[in-house]
Amino acid sequence: MAVNRAEIVDNNFLSVVQEWQRGSKREDLDSAVRDGSTLTARKAIEIWQSMVESRHLDFQARILKGKRQSFYTIGSSGHESNAAVAAASRPTDQAFLHYRSGGFFLQRGKMTPGTTPILDVLLGMVASSDEPIAGGRHKVFGSVPMNIPPQTSTIASHLPKAVGAAFTIARQNRVARERDTDSAPNNDVVVCSFGDASSNHSTACGAFNTAALADHQNLPCPVMFVCEDNGLGISVRTPKRWVETRFSDQQGIAYFAADGLDFIESYDVAREAFAFVRESRKPTFLHLKLVRLLGHAGSDVEQLYRSPAEIENTEAQDPVLAGAKLLHALGWLHPEDILSIYEDARATVHALAQEAVKRPRIETAAEVTRALAYWDAGMVQSEAGRLAPAEDREAFFGRLPENDRPRHMAMQINRALGDLLVKYPEILIFGEDVARKGGVYHVTADLQKKSGVGRVFNTPLDETAILGLAMGAGLAGMLPMPEIQYLAYLHNAIDQLRGEACSQQFFSNGQIGNPMVVRIASMAYQKGFGGHYHNDNAIAALREIPGIVIACPSNGADAVRMLRTCVAAAKANGRVVVFMEPIALYMTKDLHDEKDGAWTFEYPPPHESLPLGQTKTWTTGSDVTILSYANGLWMSLRVAKRLEQQHGIQCRVVDLRWLHPLPVEEIVNAAKATGKVVVVDECRRSGGIADTIVAEIVDAAPETQVSRVMGIDTFIPLGDAANLVLVQESDIESAVVDMMKRVSP
Repeated sequence: MAVNRAEIVDNNFLSVVQEWQRGSKREDLDSAVRDGSTLTARKAIEIWQSMVESRHLDFQARILKGKRQSFYTIGSSGHESNAAVAAASRPTDQAFLHYRSGGFFLQRGKMTPGTTPILDVLLGMVASSDEPIAGGRHKVFGSVPMNIPPQTSTIASHLPKAVGAAFTIARQNRVARERDTDSAPNNDVVVCSFGDASSNHSTACGAFNTAALADHQNLPCPVMFVCEDNGLGISVRTPKRWVETRFSDQQGIAYFAADGLDFIESYDVAREAFAFVRESRKPTFLHLKLVRLLGHAGSDVEQLYRSPAEIENTEAQDPVLAGAKLLHALGWLHPEDILSIYEDARATVHALAQEAVKRPRIETAAEVTRALAYWDAGMVQSEAGRLAPAEDREAFFGRLPENDRPRHMAMQINRALGDLLVKYPEILIFGEDVARKGGVYHVTADLQKKSGVGRVFNTPLDETAILGLAMGAGLAGMLPMPEIQYLAYLHNAIDQLRGEACSQQFFSNGQIGNPMVVRIASMAYQKGFGGHYHNDNAIAALREIPGIVIACPSNGADAVRMLRTCVAAAKANGRVVVFMEPIALYMTKDLHDEKDGAWTFEYPPPHESLPLGQTKTWTTGSDVTILSYANGLWMSLRVAKRLEQQHGIQCRVVDLRWLHPLPVEEIVNAAKATGKVVVVDECRRSGGIADTIVAEIVDAAPETQVSRVMGIDTFIPLGDAANLVLVQESDIESAVVDMMKRVSP
């Protein structure tokens, strides 16, 4: 029969406290809780009460799980003194919390009037749709009024955005000063808690490095890393003294350490650390030495990897009991006071649990996905059409781009970015080489010179750091436009989009967005340059991310209009957008003949945008429809002209422009227009968009004849060998001719 360790820990607390003598009791609760401490006795009792409440939430999670009423049992037992860290912070300090920071969450609730943190946690455990942050989608520590963005059970993936949020505070202050010269600077800090095992994750190491590098460059980055060190990562032990050895002399990050089993010391050290980071604006590491009680989660059989003696020794270090001992020994609470607080917390948590299980749960798929992809087309169109002051544009450009001759895509994107910098003071453009160099392809050339180093700047060579900065900046109210230098590089950091940025609206029930437009130099077909890392046609990892928007223009005019829409969607609807820029078309000027200039376009007037899901029909032939995008679209137009001249075949060539969500309605209409469809997908056969397009056509118009032209499932080699695996014009031409030979059913 399984041993109920929660019951043992509970009974141990009760039996120990009941043995204590009553002694004398101090009444001056506004005095220091002990000599040398900055913590008052009144506040100390409040912190300990939060610790007790957190413990009873863990007990209740297991009770509800036994009744099949709860779905989450990863608890905070042994970590409760993180409540002292919360007490040392300000309610306005944004906090990204570890899944064992229950004490912090409850204490922050006491600092935020009108919140109900105990009930909120219970509603999350039972997956009730009444839970105020995630709406029953997951049990998270998150709250809009408490300034805690929701965080799920991730391994260090929230550290980069915490660094990004801290790094952005100085930029927020700059924008605020520009809008109001009398505004007081914001000296809040960002708190980020995590476990000792997570500190070894490459994502965490990247965040530490980014913060330290910012400090090395004298850039403010007021982030408080809080390592809750219990010595275990599920069953794997962290080597003794590893965290202290690793971080006590970390260059660029100040180190503070406290005994987490002494919540008074934890408060005093945390208060000192907060004062340091708040004043210096430097990254700081607070190391709390803790224990883990009750296993990793309710399903964890701790006896498989820890001896009974080790488990019992850990339980003897119970921080809730240790806190009670301190308050009793210092004369602030009698044993009966301690037991009263403890049992009152049990009764409160139990009563609220009974309420929580009665609350509604999610009942439809529509409820689940409602917060995933909020898109108000009218709001986005209105925002996209809102104009920057004409005098500001003239000051930035000199000669307005709409008055210039037709240009290629790279130049038009550059001008669009300039327009957006003028329109939105909160826009930040950053990435590798984007500043003085202007990017590998000079798409961001001169933008830093015109708008300043605070708005267009280089980052470390770390895609995780780039996207983390974007997330933190977006959460801080800025409008980030990070650049990923090549599509292949994105996969180093894809979880920052999948697990973090795009989940923010989902896990906050639409209350918190993570607005950003990620520009990526994408796709293949570069001549004389490339190989896999610079010619990459893999988009499957992006397309599978729920809620993401993927835009992919084929020409400069569309790029400008689509970029305006994408930024408006980020601004107005908090959306995460990936803007894929086809490298091979950056400098392309011609279409059919050398120097015909047919692939240069005039700069669209500043009020024009391109709605999500709107395709473009370039030719209106009635024989066969070619659906494509980017390089495939450019090739298809060339093929269509030859087919008409040489075979009399008239093609309807349609530019999809939006790769996710796909413009299904317009795809189906284009298919029905001819009854024959060739899908030209320059991406890989497995993971491109062709299969989905074919499936949608077959579902909606089963009588349509459909074929596909796709890239081969391979990495792309150097030189001319790339053409052996990428879609070629001859492939498109053959597919159309073969389609025309088919006999209609």
